[in-house]
Amino acid sequence: MKQEQEKPVGLPENAFRPLKPGEKYHPIMSPDRQYPEVNAWSVTWGILMAILFSAAAAYLGLKVGQVFEAAIPIAIIAVGVSGAAKRKNALGENVIIQSIGACSGVIVAGAIFTLPALYILQDKYPEMTVNFFQMFVSSLLGGILGILFLIPFRKYFVNDKHGEYPFPEATASTQVLISGEKGGSQAKPLLFAGLIGGLYDFIVATFGWWNENFTTRVCDWGEMMADKAKIVLKINTGAAVLGLGYIVGLKYAAIICAGSLVVWLVIVPGMSILFGDQVLNAWNPALTQTVSEMSPELIFKEYAKSIGIGGIAMAGVIGIVRSWGIIKSAVGLASKEMGGKKVETNVIRTQKDLSMKIIAFGSIFTILLISVFFFFDVMHGNVLHSIVAILLVAGIAFLFTTVAANAIAIVGTNPVSGMTLMTLILASVVMVAVGLKGATGMVAALVMGGVVCTALSMAGGFITDLKIGYWLGSTPAKQETWKFLGTLVSAATVGGVIMILNKTYGFSSGALAAPQANAMAAVIDPLMNGVGAPWLLYGVGAVLALVLTYFKVPALAFALGMFIPLELNLPLLVGGAVNWYVTSRSKDEAVNTERGEKGTLLASGFIAGGRHIGGVCRRCIDGSSQRSNAFWRHQSGQRGMVKQSVERNSFIRCLHTTDYLAGKGKYAYQEIKQQVYILRPMYEGMPCHFGIPSLTNCLQN
Repeated sequence: MKQEQEKPVGLPENAFRPLKPGEKYHPIMSPDRQYPEVNAWSVTWGILMAILFSAAAAYLGLKVGQVFEAAIPIAIIAVGVSGAAKRKNALGENVIIQSIGACSGVIVAGAIFTLPALYILQDKYPEMTVNFFQMFVSSLLGGILGILFLIPFRKYFVNDKHGEYPFPEATASTQVLISGEKGGSQAKPLLFAGLIGGLYDFIVATFGWWNENFTTRVCDWGEMMADKAKIVLKINTGAAVLGLGYIVGLKYAAIICAGSLVVWLVIVPGMSILFGDQVLNAWNPALTQTVSEMSPELIFKEYAKSIGIGGIAMAGVIGIVRSWGIIKSAVGLASKEMGGKKVETNVIRTQKDLSMKIIAFGSIFTILLISVFFFFDVMHGNVLHSIVAILLVAGIAFLFTTVAANAIAIVGTNPVSGMTLMTLILASVVMVAVGLKGATGMVAALVMGGVVCTALSMAGGFITDLKIGYWLGSTPAKQETWKFLGTLVSAATVGGVIMILNKTYGFSSGALAAPQANAMAAVIDPLMNGVGAPWLLYGVGAVLALVLTYFKVPALAFALGMFIPLELNLPLLVGGAVNWYVTSRSKDEAVNTERGEKGTLLASGFIAGGRHIGGVCRRCIDGSSQRSNAFWRHQSGQRGMVKQSVERNSFIRCLHTTDYLAGKGKYAYQEIKQQVYILRPMYEGMPCHFGIPSLTNCLQN
């Protein structure tokens, strides 16, 4: 017994590689034993984490436009409280705490991307009605739908594809949870890397010794290339992104970067050459500039990014086609169970899901509840509009479920904003076609988008939880069951926080950036008034995805690179290259494996420390508006320079960031005060990472 207790705890050596023929994976918690998982301790702490992180993530997301993933910090807290309470065999409990608590981040992402847009549009259309019930129910039912739609794909992503997907977020969280079981010296590398990553990002954010996002614009020739050739390169220097690249690996990192480089080195400059003297504003009447007058960043935002969205959407269709066997099997199993036929009962503990009968009835019941919600609260009793809405929501949510799971499995980033934007556009076009327009149509489209966005966000986040459970040996059915409770608690918390923040600050005041919601509102308004969508660009992306698939290139990874900002993709290539170098230098495969595992542990620490310790500090600094306003009053002495508060806030945010990054804000102000008039409210909340030489450009774009 003593020897068994002292046996080192850690993932098996085949945890991260494809299994050989006949080889099996044996998790830390044996499938043949029962472990403490669901009890008063784990459920109580899971609920507390869901409430705490829902409120915090909602505020930070609306304040600075970024939602942090809660899985890693919740895992750290779970390990800490279990250790403080000296609980034995706490690994299973910690997985449940993490799984329940992680509902916070995904529900927040689903809610704040769309629902605050209701308040933003209400200022323009006072006849619109917004209430807590709409926000709560759309988040709750969307989250439940995401859980139910994902479960049939669990075995495929976490088991059948063992070692093929890197699962960076799940890897980092798993290493944190294991460190609690290892204790002592075995947890030191993770702690050390976390402190280094957090300290590094904190120094960058606080003292500005170097720019967090390095860009070729810092040089005169870089400025000239950006202005004339529309070519600009950027790279994030944060520890978290580098660690993410290491876990993603060289293969997927190279494909993702290839997508980014095609956009920034081919599509963006190509559009300037081909359409330089034209104003392409068919789907955005607010655009008045010719393409040649735009910055590379604006060309990406208005045109190139839509190609990536089209590619992601087509990747979803391809994923459904390829997963048809899984879908058919799940439907067949559900039919057998509902028909009273016996199904396999000798499934091992670590492979037990909720029965397909429960999944089928639950999905149908949830869809019926959404239909009732639409009929009475959104569509005001119109049967046709309600039927069309539920068909759109259910179809799109199911289609993109595999996309969300696949994206998280590959790169740890869920392109939920792009998929939600596609949903809003489709919903608006279809609802206008069936006669629903104006303020009522905007409410309907945004609530539909909120349900889909939350479903996809939940699907992406939940696959992380299930992969963690798979590696450690948790019972999937218990994770799946108690995920519903976390969704309920998080949805109620987020809905309340959104209402409180709107009453306190207002989403149109400039005090809260809410960039995603502002973007969604900007898209919805013209669509409901007869303006078209960039279907041509979506079509180009879709065709590109088909071509890539034909040549056996992962279309989703490439499209993600086209959609995710360049500065976040290039570090992935660096981290992937480090991974390749570390794991291939020795002729002894065992040595390479050991080095790779040590590197994974350190990379997990970088992600945990850099993303959450340094990230929180950075966001606090970026969000210190009081200091910014004091600086404005002290420096300018002429408040009439910028007459609109939104414009002033934009200038302050940009200048304040630059002040920290380069330590020269005072002097920069003197250089550009004559340029203040060029600020535009539509770019409120846009971060400035270009440094002093490009501060004017930041204000322009």
